[in-house]
Amino acid sequence: MAISQETEMTAAAIDDFLGHHETGVLSLARTDEPYSIPISYGYDDDDRVFYMRLVSTPESEKRAFLDTSPSARLVVYDEQASSYRSVIATGTLENIPPAELTPSQIAQYGDAKRPLFEIWAQQKDELDIELYRLTPDSLNGRQTDIDREA
Repeated sequence: MAISQETEMTAAAIDDFLGHHETGVLSLARTDEPYSIPISYGYDDDDRVFYMRLVSTPESEKRAFLDTSPSARLVVYDEQASSYRSVIATGTLENIPPAELTPSQIAQYGDAKRPLFEIWAQQKDELDIELYRLTPDSLNGRQTDIDREA
């Protein structure tokens, strides 16, 4: 197996890719400690901004990271036949108070899949459900085609 072609995705290809996907891996960092979680997101291709609903408990590791305004990296990827595509967004995760949301932002949160509360050991009223925005400082995509016969 060998790489037959590797190309950078155009801005339009990145927007299309992100608009057709809804999940990725969000990595947060503080000092030298990383934390990664799978998430769902809504993507506004006009402003090139991600919206996500994050669920945590007050004592969780996730909450400890979110409370520090961490640097963030969101990776969205897929594999189709012999082609791999990935987009990486980096920036700072920003908590958005619900009272500050605009109607268009609310629509973006609607595009993010709702968490299934049944998977949490705690009752719904014991969970912190907060809304976040990631406005990327950088947004890059790559497509890699593999020659499986080589």
